[in-house]
This record gives sequence, C-alpha cells and structure tokens, in this order.
Amino acid sequence: MGLRTGQEYLDAIKVRNKAEIYVLGKEVKDVTTNPFLKPSVLAFKATFDAPWEEDTKDLARAWSPFINEEVNRFNHIHRSREDLAAKVKLLRKISHKVGACFQRCVGFDALNTLYITTELMAQHGKTEPKEKFVEYLKTVQKKDLALAGAMTDAKGVRTLKPSQQPNKDAYVRITEVTKDGIYVSGAKANITGVAASEEIVVLPTRAMGPEDQDYAVAFAVPTDTEGIKIVVGRQLNDARRLEGGDIDSIPYFYNHEGLVIFDNVFIPMERVFLMRDWEYTNQLVEIFAAYHRQGYGGCKAGLGDVIIGASYNLAKQMGVEKASHIQDKITEEIFLTETMYSAGIAASLNGIEVCPGCFWVNPMHANVTKHLVTRFPSQISQLAIDIAGGIVGTAPSEWDLKNPKLKEYIAKYLQGVEGYTAEDRIRMTRLIENVALGVAFQIESVHGAGSPAAQRIMFSRLYDLSYSEEVAKRLAGMKSDVHFKNSAEPWRLSETEKLASKTQKTKDNK
Repeated sequence: MGLRTGQEYLDAIKVRNKAEIYVLGKEVKDVTTNPFLKPSVLAFKATFDAPWEEDTKDLARAWSPFINEEVNRFNHIHRSREDLAAKVKLLRKISHKVGACFQRCVGFDALNTLYITTELMAQHGKTEPKEKFVEYLKTVQKKDLALAGAMTDAKGVRTLKPSQQPNKDAYVRITEVTKDGIYVSGAKANITGVAASEEIVVLPTRAMGPEDQDYAVAFAVPTDTEGIKIVVGRQLNDARRLEGGDIDSIPYFYNHEGLVIFDNVFIPMERVFLMRDWEYTNQLVEIFAAYHRQGYGGCKAGLGDVIIGASYNLAKQMGVEKASHIQDKITEEIFLTETMYSAGIAASLNGIEVCPGCFWVNPMHANVTKHLVTRFPSQISQLAIDIAGGIVGTAPSEWDLKNPKLKEYIAKYLQGVEGYTAEDRIRMTRLIENVALGVAFQIESVHGAGSPAAQRIMFSRLYDLSYSEEVAKRLAGMKSDVHFKNSAEPWRLSETEKLASKTQKTKDNK
C-alpha cells in the first residue's frame, strides 16, 4: 500500500550513514531527536498522519493509476482540476495543525513538473526520460517516500549565465558521464525540509542555452548518499529550541531550510531525467514555478487563519474584541487571507490539460497568487502585532514564569480578563511571534517560488497588451485591427502551452 504512517516515516529517517548533516557547526546523526531539527521533523510527519486522520484523509489520499493503489497526495500526479484544488485545500488544512511550513510541497511540485516535462520530451521523440521517471515515480508512490525538491542554486554572480561563472560550481553541474551514471557537483540553497527528507529531487533553476548544457540536469538521489553535505540554516530565535521547555523553545512544529552541497556525487543513469537537455529548461522552470506559486494560496492562507485566531483570542484576553478598530483589523486579516486562497483556487479550477492526463495550473492565476502572497502576509502580521501589542517582542520568558520568586508577579501583571491566565497570554503571544514573524510566513512569502520581480515578469509575458489596446481603440472609435479571441482573457500562451499546442498540431496534421 502506498501509504505510511507518521511513525513509519520517523523510523525510516532515524539513521543516516553516508550524508553529513550539520546544525550550528556540529554534525547530527539522528534528526528525529536533535532538538534543533525535531520541530521540523514533526511538521513533516504531519503529512504522513494526514491520510489516516478523519478530517483530512479524503484530501490527503488520491488514487494512482501508476501503481493502482491509493497514495499520499504529496506523491500524486495531478489528473484533474479537482486534484489541483484538493492540493490547495490540503495545504490550508495541514497548516492549521502545524502552524508552520510542513516542507513537502517542493518535492510534490517537482514530481509533477518532471512528469509533464518528460511527457513533452517523449512527444518530441525523446522517450527514455519519461520511461525512467515513471519507474522512479512508482517507487516513490509504493514506498511513500518523503521528498525534498531542490531548485535554487547558489548562483554566484547573478548577471552571469551558469557557464560564465568564475566559480564553475555556482550552479549544480555534470562533471563526468559514465555508462552507469553521472557525477555532479555544486550546491542548492534554501532547500526546505531537506534534512528530514528521504530523497532529493534536483531541477535546474533557470532557462539555459547550449553553452550551459552541463548545467541542464535533473535527477533524484537518496538524501543519505555519499558526498552530500547539508548545512541547516539559522532562523529567528532558533537557539530557543535548545533551551527545553514547552512555551519558548518551539517544542511542537516548525520548518528548516538548508544548503545542500553535492561534492562529486554519483547519480545512477536510471535516476537522471534531464541530461544536457537545455532546450527543455525554459518549460521546466515555467511549469515548476507556476505549480509552486499556486500552492502558496493554500499554506499561507492556513497560516493566516492561525494568526487570525490568535489575534482574536488575545483581543478577548484584553477585553477589546468588540472595539470597532479591533474588529476592523481582524476583518482586514480575513480579507487578505481569503484573497490569497481564492487566487490559489482560481489557479487550480482554471488549470490546463497540457497533455493527456497532465494537469497544470493556470499560469497567470498562479503568478497572481504568489504575488499576493509576497504582499499580504506582512500586512496580516502587522495587524496581528497591532492587536497583540508590543508584548509580542517583549514578553517575559518561560523561565521567568516558572521562577517561584517571579511567578506571582507575572501572573498578577500580565493577566487581563478573568478566566485567562498570564500563561495563556504568553503562550498566544509566542504563537503570533513564531508564526507571524517566522521564515515560513514572512521571508519565504517574499522569495519562495521566485522573487516578486519574477512574477511581474510573467505577468508582462502572459498579458497581451496589444490585444487590449486594440479593444480600447475600437471602443474609442479609432481604427482598430482587433480580432476577438474565443477566450475571455487577453492573455498569450505560456511557453509550455506553446510546446504542447505545437505537439497537438503535429498529431492533427498526421
């Protein structure tokens, strides 16, 4: 059966013999017990628990025609627009249970990206990558593997292409090809959840030309592989995890990102899905970016829900929940949250079947979704802090609360409305601090799935200004060459749609 329990996942990642994982300069052998990584592991675990829990199992399970079994949706290939919408809904739902990034989405999007890309390659006569990928997909689904997607390279000098870099490893590259496989070197940066994963799916981070062919590589590799080094990055207040306790130390759920170094790593040929196929990198990047941007409408809306609930509770603790200005702020939080979610659902239900059984999100709506996410989380956080007060940044520590000499005073001076304790207030304040000011809701919302500038570039590429201009000229009574399209939207085809359309025309002519 292609479904594991959360405990089975924990048991599978407990021992790492080959890869090197570092936290604060020290090597970690067991990520399930390390206090720095345990909150991240628990967040990952929630995605394995979801198919077994009554309120999420319908969203978290999907039928796979590849293995003829139910699989975890995080390893599913989208077969319909309803599948795309179920993804967004599931992300929102799990966010309510973890209050953090659960780190499995990039691997999910990487699988779907490679499925479409290799299918398009097969339609143009290159069938081997598709055959290899489908076999890999079956393994992932049967074993219900935990995947990390790795796309962002170190990049070096941003104005230079991969082949022009003074540091040849600024982008992951092929260093040697043998009959059995390839060797790769380089690094992938800011890789979400990688230390808690079982497999890393590597994709190129940008469109490339023939001169960059050694960098046009996509593959999958077990996380516990010789030559892989993972350096877990620092986050806001992360040292609290080492303090123990159950309020300040984030003992529950959180996320991590890491720098993944490939030090001349061998990749067997059956796990290589793109090898110097630079001409498909443009579509691959476009497909992945849209998938990942669509998903943000679910997970960030879910975190928005957590912040709305915490804002409302703190207002009640202080007795101000009925004040008009407080109600206005909470209403605005709701509006911003639901706008992000609505865009993600629109990107799903207006999705595109780019090949038989290949459903991709609507690229315009997906980019709009992510651009809303670059803006709205910071506004939601500001409103939450406004409601909660400066205590979000100045609350006494958990250890002050537990100090017998201080406890009575803290209980006296931090209590508001009767029925709520000082501990209640500190707990809810810490929740706002951890969620609203954390990497997943603030920094990742800006730069995850590409920078705001990347989405604006896509807007301008997809929106047909000339068409809109001709429509306006006609209505103004000027000479116009407008030829009305069948579609309601003044959009151009994406590069992916162009390739798929070209393939279909070739078939129709035959």
